[in-house]
Amino acid sequence: MSAPESEALLTPSEVATLFRVDPKTVTRWAKAGKLTSIRTLGGHRRYRETEVRELLNGVPNQRPTD
Repeated sequence: MSAPESEALLTPSEVATLFRVDPKTVTRWAKAGKLTSIRTLGGHRRYRETEVRELLNGVPNQRPTD
């Protein structure tokens, strides 16, 4: 699944700045499923700004379960 072109994506450093944590912490959150990461063609992680803002504001992640 790919993000719409108009959707803003953030780098790990940008997310880390918002939360005042180290960028490696953001990567650990992605590995733990706390944030969804998108991989660029070069293999770098990017995060949806809307999802990051929801987490920052304390809105629980709304993922469907089977």
